[in-house]
Amino acid sequence: MKTDVPEALIIIAGRDAYPLLLARAVRAAGVKRIVVLGFKGETRKEIAALADEVHWMHLGSMRSFLDQLAATGIRQAVMVGQIAPSNLFYLRLDKLAREMMSALETKNAHTIFGAVADKIESLGITVLPGNVFMECYTPTAGQLSRRAPTAREQADIELGLRLVKGTSAFEIGQTVAIKDGIIIAVEAFEGTNQTIRRAGRVGKAGTVIVKVPKEGHDMRFDIPVVGTKTFKMMKKAKVSCLAVEAGKTILLEKEKLIALADALDMAFVAVETEK
Repeated sequence: MKTDVPEALIIIAGRDAYPLLLARAVRAAGVKRIVVLGFKGETRKEIAALADEVHWMHLGSMRSFLDQLAATGIRQAVMVGQIAPSNLFYLRLDKLAREMMSALETKNAHTIFGAVADKIESLGITVLPGNVFMECYTPTAGQLSRRAPTAREQADIELGLRLVKGTSAFEIGQTVAIKDGIIIAVEAFEGTNQTIRRAGRVGKAGTVIVKVPKEGHDMRFDIPVVGTKTFKMMKKAKVSCLAVEAGKTILLEKEKLIALADALDMAFVAVETEK
């Protein structure tokens, strides 16, 4: 997506490579001041070399987190990178975080991180979509791999898309696994890679993976991301086809992913779900 280039930007950075890639893209776009809020045990330390300032926070310390955000004086932020789902069960929450959690009728990644984004915006800081400045990592619609989906795989893709978009109210699944019209696995709180692992045990070779945002997905956080870890898991699970949503999925090392798909004889496509 296109956006005006701000003078300064806060990157609220989770784990893995996405925050690093975003920091590089933000700098290349002309942002002069980058302030990173990282989390001990989650955020890669390499991000310090890409930022003007890094402040290391403890997960669960909501008051310190908000105070540090306000102290930057910056009015735009991006939340990127996963927080390990299991950590949400073992956090030592401060008083403000406990109050925020107790106010949630349903607790899942979207309600929790949505509440965090709302708290940030209550400070007068706009939380930009997580795919901002990442156009070169976002695929357009079409076939990415050498091999196109078979008729069976295409039918499974279409079923998977209907399933993801149709279960949005339950806050489950960016990722679903289908084989021969049978729903093998739906992502819950465990994350994409564990869903694929489970699908491989049940569906065996030939399973189709569909990974797209749910209907009404909050693009301020939890943007669907596919990287080499996901492909390694699909190789183990003997997945035959992967479909992602065009324009709303980040492909880390896109050319490498396409080469991996071709090496595995896997169909890899980006699909449009909205006209």
